[in-house]
Amino acid sequence: MSTPAVLDDRDEWHQDALRWIETYALSGLTFTVEDVRAALRPAPSGSCYGNAFQAARKAGVITCAGYRESTTPSRKSGIIRVWVASPKETS
Repeated sequence: MSTPAVLDDRDEWHQDALRWIETYALSGLTFTVEDVRAALRPAPSGSCYGNAFQAARKAGVITCAGYRESTTPSRKSGIIRVWVASPKETS
């Protein structure tokens, strides 16, 4: 039995997002979900963004550096996390 295309795309998007997060974290700069949205194709589902960031956090790749207001109009200045590489990733 084959895997539905939607699940394949979700897994592919997740892997692409994790690679982007890991690579960007190595730059030492802070970043947010808005940076991922700008860099990658749209996620198959809105929850994919949070899932990617939480997977990277659990893997010890990133840590929360603070919070700021979103600049995405649909978020209406909602609070988003600012991320940075975990200390072990930068050493």
